[in-house]
Amino acid sequence: MLKKILSISGRPGLYKLISYGKNMLLVEGLVDGKRFPVHSRERVMSLGDISMYTTSEDIPLSQVLENVGKKFENKAIDAKAYTTPEQLHEFFGSVIENWDQDRVHNSDIKKVIAWYNILVGAGITDFTAKDEEEEAQAEEPTEEKKD
Repeated sequence: MLKKILSISGRPGLYKLISYGKNMLLVEGLVDGKRFPVHSRERVMSLGDISMYTTSEDIPLSQVLENVGKKFENKAIDAKAYTTPEQLHEFFGSVIENWDQDRVHNSDIKKVIAWYNILVGAGITDFTAKDEEEEAQAEEPTEEKKD
């Protein structure tokens, strides 16, 4: 699911990929539902391609969001409770044990909280990484066979 959720540089929020066009993408805002084209010159990043630094191997963002969802029971987080660097570090340490404190900045942690809240607000609570075939099968209705 996160492969089709996009972050667009210079635009707040997250966007769902609707379709591809020539030299552009058609996206829909997860918060407001407005559709608009995104041209090839804009920097677009799929959430499925993002990972977080740890002291050993990098962890995909899907795993980070899954951990946050488990901790907060897939409910929105009060972002105002995490404003100081100490609060942000305590929060992120409770989600990822061995995160790299030198390479993960406070702004990155705030972005994870904001993205999590947007996804939960849009009804997306399954953050597990699935490949395209599994997602397509999950979206297709199954037909029951009659004997």
